[in-house]
Amino acid sequence: MPHPPGQPPILFPPVPKPSVTIACFGEALWDVLPRGIFLGGAPLNTAYHLSRQGIRALPVTAVGRDFLGREIIRRLAGWGIDRQGVAELARRPTGTVLATLDAGGNARYVFASDVAWDRIPVEVRRREPAPRATVFGTLALREPANRRALGQLLDAWNGTWRVLDLNLRPPFDRPAAITFALAHADMVKLNELELARMIGAGDVQSPRRIEQAARRFAGRHQLTRVCVSAGSRGAGLLWDGAWHWEPAQPAQVRDTIGAGDAFLAGFLAALLGRRASPRVALANACRFGEFVAGCDGATPPYRCDERGRPKPIPS
Repeated sequence: MPHPPGQPPILFPPVPKPSVTIACFGEALWDVLPRGIFLGGAPLNTAYHLSRQGIRALPVTAVGRDFLGREIIRRLAGWGIDRQGVAELARRPTGTVLATLDAGGNARYVFASDVAWDRIPVEVRRREPAPRATVFGTLALREPANRRALGQLLDAWNGTWRVLDLNLRPPFDRPAAITFALAHADMVKLNELELARMIGAGDVQSPRRIEQAARRFAGRHQLTRVCVSAGSRGAGLLWDGAWHWEPAQPAQVRDTIGAGDAFLAGFLAALLGRRASPRVALANACRFGEFVAGCDGATPPYRCDERGRPKPIPS
């Protein structure tokens, strides 16, 4: 792996047996693309990539009692992912999103409304240990019912590390959801476009400007940990006052669907599952994001080698 002169190479720690649980709250849906239909939704994508890296992922979501819902449950079972947090609702359909890609492989989304994941029922057994972390985003908080449900989970899971993947999706990027999400976050992951919007800035594309914007954003929302993905430039991490920057490595982009979710999973798996330093976790995140951007869809088949690096499984 290339690394700057004079610095030791960043190595991927070994993949452990599942010993850390990370919950992923939010939408479960199907991405409808011109070339097919793919299982998606940021929480399921993140859960998938966590599970490939030796983390016990716990999706907390809802599907319809229909063919698409049953297929989601079947896929999770095939991946070896815990389904106890997936509710089946009789009166709401499974979610779908129409995704179109521009010339650069970037996705635009049109989400179906009034679907199962808009009403995620939660039941917490308080005697069970809380997950090490709980990941959530703003899209699933578009309805008040889910904001109440997430609040109940976080209250019951005292001590869980609250990770917000901002994931703004117009027209559901409403102030109520954003305000609620930020108020409940210990760490925020967002991309440079979302960062610029959140601080009302124009150009935050250079690493120096991204750092300045991240510090401003953190100060405004009383955060000490902010991670910013910047696509082909790399990613930055503000961690307890220190700033880390990881340059991107060349990647042949197929599409960017799910790359941000793989990035977040790579970060959390290294940091919490392998107890890597924040700097190493950031590098791990970038490599996973680049890997998925070079694949079709959000959940390509792969396994990790003994050093935790993703390796495609031949079809």
